[in-house]
Amino acid sequence: MRRKALAVLAAIALGLSACAGQSAGAAGESTLRWAVTLPAHWDPVVSGSGAQFRILSLAYASLTEIDEHGKAVPSLAESWDYNDKGDQVTFHLRPGLKFSDGEPLNAAAVKAYLERAKTQKNSALDGDLTSIKSVTAQGDLDVVVQLTQVDYQIPLLLGERVAQITSPKAALDPAKLDQSPVGAGPFVVTELVPGSHVYLKKNPDYWDAANIHIDRVELQTTPDAATIVSGLKTGVYDFANLTASQVKAAQAAGLDVVFQPGFNASNISINVNKAPFTNPKVVDAVRHATNRQEFVDKITFGYGKATDQPFPPEYLAYDKQSADRYPYDPAKARQLLAEAGYAPGQIKLDLVIAGQTYATASEIVQSQLNAVGFDITIKVDPNWEKPFFAKDLTLSLYGTTGRESPVQTLTAHFGPQGPLNLSSPYQPEGFEKAVSLARSTPLESPDYEANLRAATRAGLESRALVFTYSQPNIFVKSKKVSALTPIPGQIHWTGLKVEP
Repeated sequence: MRRKALAVLAAIALGLSACAGQSAGAAGESTLRWAVTLPAHWDPVVSGSGAQFRILSLAYASLTEIDEHGKAVPSLAESWDYNDKGDQVTFHLRPGLKFSDGEPLNAAAVKAYLERAKTQKNSALDGDLTSIKSVTAQGDLDVVVQLTQVDYQIPLLLGERVAQITSPKAALDPAKLDQSPVGAGPFVVTELVPGSHVYLKKNPDYWDAANIHIDRVELQTTPDAATIVSGLKTGVYDFANLTASQVKAAQAAGLDVVFQPGFNASNISINVNKAPFTNPKVVDAVRHATNRQEFVDKITFGYGKATDQPFPPEYLAYDKQSADRYPYDPAKARQLLAEAGYAPGQIKLDLVIAGQTYATASEIVQSQLNAVGFDITIKVDPNWEKPFFAKDLTLSLYGTTGRESPVQTLTAHFGPQGPLNLSSPYQPEGFEKAVSLARSTPLESPDYEANLRAATRAGLESRALVFTYSQPNIFVKSKKVSALTPIPGQIHWTGLKVEP
């Protein structure tokens, strides 16, 4: 295995060396070389992965940004204000913005983007925009968003994932845009070879270009995870995503390991519309059979935390009143299955997963459920997305990077149209009302946190999800790269420096 890893690393190094004469930046330029899984989609409207939006933030700027405290702060919009009723918000754009293709980034461009995100057939964002009724451009700089309900979450919602604005001219050919990004971010793509590499240079027209101190970014396809540390140590890369299993090796090599705060949470997804989960006692058996600490120990190597909610325990939306409501109790799980009329081994189910990412988690779930009387078979489906989002599966696994808006995270998991709700249109009783109250509470209100946690509590009445663990985003960097700003769930490029 070690020999194979070294061979891969050597091949990468040779490849970089071979193409250096064609691609390397000028002498004295600061270059960030990032080993990363390249996005399958470069159009934010189509890209559905929260992790990939961090990469897309190189090429795209968002309407707002999120600060270290999780609050929305200015970006393309330098300010915003709500009407008195709270069902209309107007974003005021910075003057003189433009996309990398020279097109103006004005109110009309933002309107076109949001409307495309709501209506494009393959949009991954339409479910996040249900609060937006219409968008109007008032002059060049004011974007008026009319809402379907009072919703003070909108500036958070548009803080990256949902509002990385694309050039309307480039969007006339959505298929081309999806492979050739045209935004107004801090960097501009100069070369993109799918499956191999992407090169970007600093965008002098970025609204905050004065605080971008990196001249060039090179994205390289992530090799075997075992070669990441060697790649950083030998200078092939400067920066990479890191698996928890490699943390100690990276630290031993003298590299900087960064634990970036995030909204991540993993779960066991249950379809309560399908037997045997139509019986609540069977769902409760799964809840009590789940030993969350085993996930923390074996998947996060102790760097994560057990959670029974779609948020990490330290997040403001985490409801302490709901903590440990279904503690690990295998004897109780066996009793519940017996009360539901099932003998040990009688419930035979496929646990359908997407692939290697969930391999260890699926083995843990299989072991824990079989220990109390289920008969679980793991089935890997390379086209897992189709039956999962069509709500055709009975039992599966999922993990999210969360949303900038905590209410949006709740509706994604528990709402009747929630993409992460395997049991939709099922939603727990009282959830809709609780979410509406949280959504309509101004973020600066003293009631906001309590109302938000009450919505979490209502959502956790759902039988469709058993949450297991959370973990921070883990990165590794060389000493050449300055400290990352600890923005929850995001990477901000402003202020970051790399020694030439």
